[in-house]
This record gives sequence, structure tokens and C-alpha cells, in this order.
Amino acid sequence: MLHLARQQFECSAGAEFRDAFEAFTQRHGHWLSDYGLFRALRRHHNDMPWWKWPQPLRNRDADALQAASEELGEHVAQCIFEQFLFFRQWGELRAYANERGVRLFGDMPIFVALDSADVWCGRHLFDLDESGAPHYVAGVPPDYFSATGQLWGNPLYNWTRMGADGFAWWKRRLESQLELFDFLRVDHFRGFEACWAVAAHEQTAEHGYWQPIPGRALFDALVEAFGELPLVAEDLGVITHEVESLRDDYGLPGMKILQFAFDSDAHNPYLPHNHAENCVVYTGTHDNDTTLGWFDSRSPELQQRICEYLGCGGMEESMPWPIIRSAFASVARLAIVPMQDLLALGGEDRMNIPGTTSGNWQWRFRWEQLEEGLSERIERMCRLYGRIF
Repeated sequence: MLHLARQQFECSAGAEFRDAFEAFTQRHGHWLSDYGLFRALRRHHNDMPWWKWPQPLRNRDADALQAASEELGEHVAQCIFEQFLFFRQWGELRAYANERGVRLFGDMPIFVALDSADVWCGRHLFDLDESGAPHYVAGVPPDYFSATGQLWGNPLYNWTRMGADGFAWWKRRLESQLELFDFLRVDHFRGFEACWAVAAHEQTAEHGYWQPIPGRALFDALVEAFGELPLVAEDLGVITHEVESLRDDYGLPGMKILQFAFDSDAHNPYLPHNHAENCVVYTGTHDNDTTLGWFDSRSPELQQRICEYLGCGGMEESMPWPIIRSAFASVARLAIVPMQDLLALGGEDRMNIPGTTSGNWQWRFRWEQLEEGLSERIERMCRLYGRIF
């Protein structure tokens, strides 16, 4: 259907549609053609990563790129057209949402994949050797969740070269993301202060070191370009004073997860009475069990403590609604409740289990799961706690 759509466009598209396509290709010219060629070459080479392509293509030899662009021009053009359709339709969706008071909250990982158009086109901006292999890769050290840490495998940035042109790559990246979303969560925010660098030959993340990152120079450049940054810092895990200072000095909200609030004492920063206004509170995220599934898996003693804290012992309100209510009642600027929690679904409807590679991101709600009166219940709660603007 997408190929047919492009044929129709080339044969009979009106002037307005053609003008929109021309404006899109000009506005996104800094990445669009390279991305289209990357996709075409990857397909042409049976989905092999770019560092396994013939050396002239791997190294972006000008003559080789020109020849490939001519040979694979049809596929490149199709890829560009599909990007145009996506951005156009997404823009219509975002406008529809914004007109009704709904804003879109995106998610931007701190790193990019090694096998990506970004790295292939900008190898000098990453810590790679002459063949394109990374010297070090990203991850996190051993902690409570994993005795060997997490080895993500993303290439690290060459921050010296990025800073030399005023962090132009980051400015373009943020500009593109803000065309899609009203504000963004930045995953692994602590990596802007220091990131865990692991030699590329290692099999686990145990043997790495904290590599200092010029996060302040980066955010100074972004503030100069964009003004107040519409970002939320994913600051979960073991966070140092330096990371907190970086977050707070640029006015970025952090994250508070209520499922993390009850495993210690009254000083736990995730407990609602310890929240600050400049944060975002979640009952749980895509990486957590549903709140009902989480609660059901706690010990009876912890369940009793949770209910005592929330004051739900004698209430008719059953889980997960006391947790949802505490999120809305928090002083946090923004409260986020996953759909599974609003539908009071158990662990069988969990979205994602970190560290696993199958069976994730497949959950879909069904219309019959929406109980009558649910939207009115959410609206009453929003009004009660001042979350209607």
C-alpha cells in the first residue's frame, strides 16, 4: 500500500501535497537522505550491520555513496516518502491532541545503537576505532538488580568532538524530537554526569569505570538554543549528589515511582510525603509489574504497611486505586498512571520485564475492559487534587 501511495503521489498529487513534501525534505535534509540510503544499503546487504559492508561504503567513500544512491535510488526515494507520510500523519495526530488539551510525552534514550544511520554517518562523533568498532560500550555496574551489571553495548560519544561544534548533533536530535512530542523523558540521565564505560571485548559490565561527561556544557548549549528545556530526567537507581545538582541546576523534574516507596523507612524519597513539586510521580513505569500485580506479590506484612500508609484499611477502594489516589494527591507537578493500573489489571498484563528479550511490549487493552464510569472517576480525582488546568 505504501508503494501504491507513492505511485499515486508521483502521478497525480496536487500542488498542496507536493509543496508539503518539498517543505518536509528541506526541513529534514540534514538526516533524511542519509537515513534513506542507510536503510537501502542495509536491505541490499541482507540486513548486515554497516561495519560489514564493503569498505568503500563502510567508510562513506564519496564515489561509492554516489554509485549506491543511483543504484538504490528507488528504495531511497520510497524510504523518504514513507518518512514524509509518518511525520505528516503524526503531526495531524499531535495537532488533534493539542487542540483538545492533550500533550504528548516522548521518551529519548541517552545513547544510540551502533548499527544506526547516526553512527554510520557521524563516526567522528563516537568513540570508535578506524574500522568502526567501539573502544568502549555503555552499561551500568553491578547493583541490587544484577550481580554482573548491565552491558548495553551502545557506543560512547566522543564528547570533545561534539563540543567542538557546539553540540550541533544534540541540538538537531532534540529539535527533531520536539517536532514529535511536547516534552520528553531522557532515559539514563545520570549518564550526562558520568557514564559507565566498559571495554568492548568484555562479556559483562563488571569491569568498567565511570567516565566523566561534560553535561553542563551540553545543557548550557541546549538552553541557549531552546530556552527552558521541556525535559524530564530519568534519575532512577543510585544517583550521586553531582547528578542531582545537574538535574536541579537546569530545573529538570526527576521521577518518583510509588512501587519503590515502601521498601525502607519514612525517609524513602519515593514516599509521597517526601516528594518535591518539581518531579513526575508514577504508580509504576513500563519496566514495572502492574501495580496490582506488584501489590499481590508483596508479603502480607508489607501489604499491611502499604495499606496503613495509604489509609486504605477501612475503605471500599481496592488496589490499585489507593496507590493511584496517592499519585494524584502528591505535590508532584505531573502524575502518570499506566493504563493497566487504571484498568486494575494484574501481573499477567505487565508491559515489559527488563533483561528479557521475548514476550514484551505486546499488551493491548480491549474496549470491554473499560468499566462504565471510569472516565468520570478519573476526572473527579483530578479535580479533587487540582490536576485539571
